[in-house]
Amino acid sequence: MTEPITYAGAGVDTEAGDKAVELMKEAVARTHGPEVLGGIGSFAGLFDASALKDYERPLLASSTDGVGTKIVIARSLDVHDTIGQDLVAMVVDDIVVCGARPLVMTDYIACGRVVPERIADIVRGIAEGCEMAGVALVGGETAEHPGVMEADDYDVAGAAIGVVEASALLGPDRVRSGDVVVAMASSGLHSNGYSLVRRVVEHAGWSLDTHLDDLGRTAGEELLEPTRIYSRLCVSLAASVPGLRAFSHVTGGGLAANLARVLPTGLAATIARDSWSLPAVFSVVQDAGSVPTADLESTLNMGVGMVAVVAPEDAQALIAASRTAGVDAWVLGEVSADDGRTAGADTVRGAKGVHGGAVYLTGDYRR
Repeated sequence: MTEPITYAGAGVDTEAGDKAVELMKEAVARTHGPEVLGGIGSFAGLFDASALKDYERPLLASSTDGVGTKIVIARSLDVHDTIGQDLVAMVVDDIVVCGARPLVMTDYIACGRVVPERIADIVRGIAEGCEMAGVALVGGETAEHPGVMEADDYDVAGAAIGVVEASALLGPDRVRSGDVVVAMASSGLHSNGYSLVRRVVEHAGWSLDTHLDDLGRTAGEELLEPTRIYSRLCVSLAASVPGLRAFSHVTGGGLAANLARVLPTGLAATIARDSWSLPAVFSVVQDAGSVPTADLESTLNMGVGMVAVVAPEDAQALIAASRTAGVDAWVLGEVSADDGRTAGADTVRGAKGVHGGAVYLTGDYRR
C-alpha cells in the first residue's frame, strides 16, 4: 500500500507555526494601543483611523523594505532577536522623511523550516522595534517554503503606513538656498552594504568571533549592531521646529545620493567631510579591504543615519533636541545655488530615479 502524502511529509509543519504564534503573542500585543482592534489570528489587522477626521487633508505614506544580507550574519551567529529592530528602522524611517507619523506595520517571514523559537525571536525583535518607533504591529505572515529555501534559511520584509497633514509635508519644495544641513549619527553600519562588508570580512580572514581591537568587540557583535530608529525623534522635530525643510534617511547609496533626493533642481548641498570623526567601523572596513573611498561613500552611511535640512535660525534648536533625545547631531554643511560642476567622486546629482539637486563633498574625514 502506498504511504499517504501529507502536508507535514511535504515539509510544512503547521503545528510549529501555531507554536511560534503563541510564543510571539505577548510581544506583539505590547505594540497595541486602543486604536488596534482585535488581535493576532485575524485575517486582517484593524486600526481605528477616526483620529484622521481631525486632519484637513490627510496624506497616507507607505513604505516597504527588508534588511538585506545582514540576515546572513544573524543566521551564522544564531542570534535572531536584533534583526527585527533593523527591519522596523528600514521601513518606518523612510516614512518619517516626509514628516509622516507611522501608524501601523506588518511583517513577512519566509523560511525553509519553521523553528518556533527562532520565528518568535525575530518577531519579538520586530515588536520591540515597533515599540521604539511608536507604531502598532497589526499583522504578519510566516511562510514555510521547503524546496525553495534551505531548512535554516529565512528572510524578512515589512511594510508600514503613516499619515501627514498635506500642509505639513516635508520635501524638496521647501528647501531654500542658505539652509543648513544637519547630521544625526548612525549606530553603526545599519542595514546596508553588507554584501561589501561580508566580502571584506572574508578577504581579511576574520571569523565572526574574531576580536577586533579597533572596535573593542568581535566582528559579529559589530555587524549585528541594530539600526537606529529615528521615527519618534523625527516626528517630534517635525512638530516643534518651524524651519524644518526635509529629512533624508541614509540607506542604500550612501549619504550624498540620499541627500540629493530631497534637494530641488538648481540647489546643491556642500558637505564637509571633516565636520565629523569617521566611526571606527568604517575605517576598519576600508583598511581591511582596501576599499576605495568612493565605493565606501556610495555604499555605507559613514556614521550619518539621518539628515535634516533646516532654516539657519532653527539649526541649533534641532541639534539640541536631537542630542537631548540621545542622538548626536552636528552641522554637516549648507545649501546654495548649484554651480553646475560635473558629477564625479566628490559630486552627486540625483539618485534612484529622482532628478533632484546636487551634493558636493569636500575635505577629508577625521579619523
